[in-house]
Amino acid sequence: MRIRQPLLALLLLASFLGGCTTLHTPREPSQALPATDSAFGRSIQAQATPYKGQSGFRLLSDSTEAFTARAELIRNAQSSLDLQYYIVHDGISTRILISELLKAADRGVRVRILLDDTTSDGLDRIIATLAAHPQIQIRVFNPLHLGRSTGVTRTMGRLFNVSLQHRRMHNKLWVADNSAAIVGGRNLGDEYFDAEPKLNFTDIDMLSVGPVAEQLGHSFDQYWNSALSKPIEQFLSSRPSARDLRNTRTRLDESLEETRKQNHALYLQLMTYTTHPRLDAWRQELIWAWNKALWDAPSKVLSDGEPDPHLLLTTQLAPELNGVSKELIMISAYVVPGQPGLVYLTGRADAGVSVSLLTNSLEATDVPAVHGGYAPYRKALLEHGVQLFELRRQPGDNGGSGPSLFHRGSSNQSSDSSLHSKAMIFDRQKAFIGSFNFDPRSVLWNTEVGVLVDNPELAERVRELALEGMAPALSYHARLEKGQIVWVTEDDGKQHTLTKEPGSWWRHFNSWFSSTIGLEKML
Repeated sequence: MRIRQPLLALLLLASFLGGCTTLHTPREPSQALPATDSAFGRSIQAQATPYKGQSGFRLLSDSTEAFTARAELIRNAQSSLDLQYYIVHDGISTRILISELLKAADRGVRVRILLDDTTSDGLDRIIATLAAHPQIQIRVFNPLHLGRSTGVTRTMGRLFNVSLQHRRMHNKLWVADNSAAIVGGRNLGDEYFDAEPKLNFTDIDMLSVGPVAEQLGHSFDQYWNSALSKPIEQFLSSRPSARDLRNTRTRLDESLEETRKQNHALYLQLMTYTTHPRLDAWRQELIWAWNKALWDAPSKVLSDGEPDPHLLLTTQLAPELNGVSKELIMISAYVVPGQPGLVYLTGRADAGVSVSLLTNSLEATDVPAVHGGYAPYRKALLEHGVQLFELRRQPGDNGGSGPSLFHRGSSNQSSDSSLHSKAMIFDRQKAFIGSFNFDPRSVLWNTEVGVLVDNPELAERVRELALEGMAPALSYHARLEKGQIVWVTEDDGKQHTLTKEPGSWWRHFNSWFSSTIGLEKML
């Protein structure tokens, strides 16, 4: 039987209204609590005092260290924890961190969690159950208001407003007691902490303590109090109860116990922070330096067309980009220069600056379509002397997880590795680490956050990580030979040259297709 058009329209409307707001939840503004509110914060202030306004930094390139740092900041927090993330995937590492967050809330720590709305797809009630704890508040950024009830209606809702819905909060930030923070490229999920058996993202985070944490806390407040951030409960028909939270905690404890029994080696690897805490030792290894925290204005995503430059992180970073005179090294999981990026990079190279880019190869990237936005620019970049290094697919070889960035999986796994890092090194003097990729999405559509550190020692450490990734055994060095791109690499100590770009036919098709239909500005 054919449904009459008005009835069909009514049914479609009903499906959208199934995801509409049904609870009135006040959105009270709040601010970062002073570092002086906790003994932990006061101890960091005392440690920072001799450095007269400088902040302390330690790189977290090792996946297990990056996880340990987050868990230990939860355990040390006494007044507040502020978390801001683009992606939170379920997994053993996430469940351990959630368990620790609940314990922190139990002892009176105020927990604010701000998630990009795409993370909540299909999980509104599960996420909101955590907010049933009186000390935990959870908000979603740039939420889809209609069609939240099913995956199909969510997709339809986004398609009806693509111009706004493709603009996401890509920030990754973790702040404890407004005195210690982690900023960098890692989302939350097993693949970011060497705990996923099929994939490990190599990434760079930075532990940052002192005044910089207060700056980052201010950035969190701007997003938290933005009109674009809505309480997760607002999208539910009924508020989760204390009983719901108790049931969730019981299931959480049972799942952790099951993991302890079934995957004991991984469990012990992640739980090292409980028996061998490292934070106190790391605080003695800090590099103290002048710095600046940089972030996009949250209102960037509301812009009609391209946002005003004064809203952009890149405008704040422009003096460093334009002032580099000797060497520029960029590490970015996704590189889509666009015409402005091409003009900038070739202009720097033509001016005598040594310009090197490290990104994923077609065979290693987790988003082959993005490669289609990068590949058309390679020849022009190479013609101007820009050095291009593309990280190879790194199959696990049971080599163990070490202090380097480009390890090949933990001792009980054989993960494929894909570059997820985002960093820049300017003239071996300054380093920028954050969530920013060198592509139109980071520049124009997504919001980002990062820290610029003015210190040659830290810059050199980031540079060494980049050079490690550029080594012939780990990356393809793209070059021009007789006007054609070739890929120089090394296997078993022997260098060889490939004339065809490595990668499966399906990856080649994805790359070609995204380039052909003109997705560049969306990538």
